[in-house]
Amino acid sequence: MTVKEAISEIEKKIPLKQAESFDNVGLLCGNPDREITGILVCHDALENVVEEAISKHCNLIVTFHPIIFSGLKSLTGRNYVEKAVLKAIENKIAIYAIHTAFDNDYFGVNFGICEKLGLNNQKILMPKSENLKKLEVYVPNDYSEKVKNALFEAGAGNIGFYDECSFSISGTGTFRPMEGSNPFSGELNVRENVYEEMISVIFENFKQQQIIAAMKSAHPYEEVAYQTIKLENENQFLGLGRFGDFENEMSEEEFLNFV
Repeated sequence: MTVKEAISEIEKKIPLKQAESFDNVGLLCGNPDREITGILVCHDALENVVEEAISKHCNLIVTFHPIIFSGLKSLTGRNYVEKAVLKAIENKIAIYAIHTAFDNDYFGVNFGICEKLGLNNQKILMPKSENLKKLEVYVPNDYSEKVKNALFEAGAGNIGFYDECSFSISGTGTFRPMEGSNPFSGELNVRENVYEEMISVIFENFKQQQIIAAMKSAHPYEEVAYQTIKLENENQFLGLGRFGDFENEMSEEEFLNFV
């Protein structure tokens, strides 16, 4: 397995587009095409961690915090950041950071802390808004299941703990093939009436490219009629922080002792 392939597996679970805009996540240094000899997971990829990776023959470090947070104007080993990065590069070790992509993930850092504390009724403290979209696409009836399946496989239709969520409305679509077209049905210069379904699904905006590509691949028409709509809904399954309830009330002192 290469570094790139390992990263691809990580990002299937924790997409980097979940990260905050100020963050610096992803592959910070290293050759993405290098074969992996071992992976070291850490909180901060400091110089001593790089040394540990060397001793354990690990050439990929997956770190929570990015060792490079803002731009490096030089790389001379004059501070702890440059020392760690230099040592990693000299020893052909890749460093990959996940940070707020994992913070914002529903099953990320804050979920783990709340589970450890035994909190009930957990909710996201700062849910993301404006990261959801709705796709509406018009499909001939005989192809509606094929298109829906393609959309679901591409990641559309996930709402909380449910997947393959959609809504369909039946109706009649019209179109007239013009010169230069290659219609799936109908004749040139004659208006065609087709029984169609409008399929509606919700998706996270960073999945749009793959979802539209899957839709077009499964759709029989050469010109697909569809629209994407930006939603203002809060995404209750994506965001920073988390809160919940203890089984029993406790004082501040009791809480500190519990922790």
